[in-house]
Amino acid sequence: MEKQLLEIGSESFKKIALNEDAKSYVLSNPLLFNILKKAANRYLGGETLSEAVDAIRLLNEEGFTVTTDYMGESIRNAQKANEATQEFIAFAQAILQYGLNSSISLDLSHIGMLVSKELVLENLQKICIEAQKSNQEVIISMEGVERTDLVLDIYQEALNNCPNLGITIQAYLYRTREDFQRLIKLPGSIRLVKGAFEVPTALAMPRGEKLDDTYLQYTEALLSKNHPCSIASHHEKIHQATTQLINQYQPTNYVLERLYGIRNEELKSYKDQGYYCRIYVVYGKEWFLYLCNRWAEYPLNLFQGIADILK
Repeated sequence: MEKQLLEIGSESFKKIALNEDAKSYVLSNPLLFNILKKAANRYLGGETLSEAVDAIRLLNEEGFTVTTDYMGESIRNAQKANEATQEFIAFAQAILQYGLNSSISLDLSHIGMLVSKELVLENLQKICIEAQKSNQEVIISMEGVERTDLVLDIYQEALNNCPNLGITIQAYLYRTREDFQRLIKLPGSIRLVKGAFEVPTALAMPRGEKLDDTYLQYTEALLSKNHPCSIASHHEKIHQATTQLINQYQPTNYVLERLYGIRNEELKSYKDQGYYCRIYVVYGKEWFLYLCNRWAEYPLNLFQGIADILK
């Protein structure tokens, strides 16, 4: 019964996360925005660039590398896509100015993918050029399954001009087995996640032992080839198994990755043992989808959110 309730809660939050009208309503309603923001703060590096810089500096001082995302997605206006691009460029410049160790993560739909392919390729190249000045990579996040082909197509084309570009893949999609064989032959880094978006059951496997085994098969393939990769998971079983693979294959081009504010104390223990560890930091005001996805991953986090709101 408890498992069923958690699954229902997870699916509900996934649906809410993909509802652009719900997001717009929350972000335009000052009262609701301020209430839910108290719950979101646990997972955010701040709303502004300067707040994000402060959060990253502290994490760097603790010995973590960082990847940072200026939150936003599903932009259908060229001007707004260009404005988001300028924010990513400003962040890349801040990395260099303050000597930070942070790569950049982004959604292609935040910088123009839903406007035109030409626009997103142009904006992506601008960001990559700026990030390269501080020897940092730019990592494309994965979006809903209906956008996967377009995301991968843009990634492979952009690699021709952006050698510091990486891609995220979702282990729960059945199609990933074929995509993976193609992507691992490319030089760009691969961030491996389980997958958080709601998709038809025919397209993706549910959470459970089969998905864990599939995830670890991809992990072993990456580590055994020393392919640049990020093993991004909050599942302790996954990171324990990954460290065993690291000990076996002795790769140097990997990081264990977790989101800011979620079980970072466990990641610190891996860092203290000598494993390369990275924390994913987000900032900005477009946090609604991000908060819903955190609650979808583990619906009981909602109660932590209520506690944060009532503080």
